[in-house]
Amino acid sequence: MSKENPLVSVVCLCHNHCAYVTEAIDSVLSQTYPNIELIVVDDGSVDGSKKLIHKIATDEGINFISNSTPMGNCRAFNQGFIESNGAYIIDLAADDVLFPERIQQGLKTFEQNIGVEFCNVLNIDSEGNEIGKHFATEEKVPQGDIYVDLIEKYFISPPGMMIKRKVLEDLSGYDETLSYEDFDFWIRSSRKNLYCYTNEVLVKKRILPNSLSKKQFTFLSKHQESTLRVCRKIKNLNKTKKEDLALRRRCIYEIKQCLKQGNLSLIPGFLQLL
Repeated sequence: MSKENPLVSVVCLCHNHCAYVTEAIDSVLSQTYPNIELIVVDDGSVDGSKKLIHKIATDEGINFISNSTPMGNCRAFNQGFIESNGAYIIDLAADDVLFPERIQQGLKTFEQNIGVEFCNVLNIDSEGNEIGKHFATEEKVPQGDIYVDLIEKYFISPPGMMIKRKVLEDLSGYDETLSYEDFDFWIRSSRKNLYCYTNEVLVKKRILPNSLSKKQFTFLSKHQESTLRVCRKIKNLNKTKKEDLALRRRCIYEIKQCLKQGNLSLIPGFLQLL
């Protein structure tokens, strides 16, 4: 592996993204950075995605993993991660898009002691129309030791992350028992690793009505149970009063969300953490 141009693995996850997956794959193949490995995982699509990906993978020599039934984001990503070889990893949803310089610019921000790099993200709609940036250009974005910041607030746009392989190896990948991955990954990784921010828009995130992030805030969302389990992990990871106070604020916020979304049975669990 070249020290100047270390291998970067992009794990692209597809679930019924036939309308967008070609653009996602093309955005990886069009990177200005020269040393990239692409692994596409189709997680039980029924909309023609598999046939389309198979053709592209055959033509381009891409590693393609096809699941006959959906396994969920966490397990599907882990499948791709196990197959990967890169020193750095990007988790790319098949409806999102990398700008051509995403990897090259992101690697410039990484330093020896950094575990996770994240960049600014441009939100787009189903047609590709711009909605707006995730961060304002002049916004002060937390970086470095951001464990407490991540307990209190979701502020990173997940597709904007690039992760050192060792970070994921130390965590044994994503927690496959959870219904979504980002909050748990942020908490477990930031406990021992520093984060850095690249103040450039390098990724497009497509906002769709049925996306995983949208479902997190719907009535009776199943994701709130996973959030409670992550908060219990935080309780065990915390070392200071400041961290416990951050968890308290998080739990109060989640109790309000439970009331809004009808997940009343989860409230006692959050109250116990107070």
